[in-house]
Amino acid sequence: MRNSTKPSPTNGKRPRGRPRQYDVERALSAAADVFWTNGFAGTSLDDLAAATGMNRPSLYAAFGDKREIYLATLRRYRDRSRAIALSLLADDPPLRTYLRRFYSVALDIYLDDETFARGCYLTGTAATQAAVDPVVRDFLAESIRRTDAFLADLIAKARVRGEIDARADPDVLARLANSILHTLAVRSRAGFPRNELQALADAAVLAICGAAPVTRGKARGIAGTRRQ
Repeated sequence: MRNSTKPSPTNGKRPRGRPRQYDVERALSAAADVFWTNGFAGTSLDDLAAATGMNRPSLYAAFGDKREIYLATLRRYRDRSRAIALSLLADDPPLRTYLRRFYSVALDIYLDDETFARGCYLTGTAATQAAVDPVVRDFLAESIRRTDAFLADLIAKARVRGEIDARADPDVLARLANSILHTLAVRSRAGFPRNELQALADAAVLAICGAAPVTRGKARGIAGTRRQ
């Protein structure tokens, strides 16, 4: 009599589920590129599938629907932006130096595209979607508030160190600094050249920090010129 016993599932050594064949970071980066170019409404799941190299069922299994994919890209962009902002504090620079770096790095991001300047991912895509999606609206508002608080803390410390006017209001100046960031994002996407955007950033630093103090050496040079 032939043995008709079937092998048990454990004897078959077949994995219960297929291993992931995608890189989450790479997939989110590719998805963000599509949203950044087309906006949320102008992006389809087929667009995302083509960009990430994943079929629609795989996208659903990995991230959820289109909205969940978009929210994941927003969180990724927010976290990366915060990490960059914090890295600029590594050498404990004066406020003036930090703000110059802050705006310069932002412009590098906003203008970094071979075909057109895309601006800020958060401002450029979430500001539009926020009008119809309360979750995106709350995310955008919270991101703005956190940036305000981060800058206000830096400005308050600079005021204690005597780097800005003792009468300055850190909260107001922080909102000004953040508003300039948003303006740079919009203007860069509108095609304004970097030299104009840099001039605006420099004017913001001057408004927040005041005129740079003249060193003694430079002061003597100026005085000497006047005496001639």
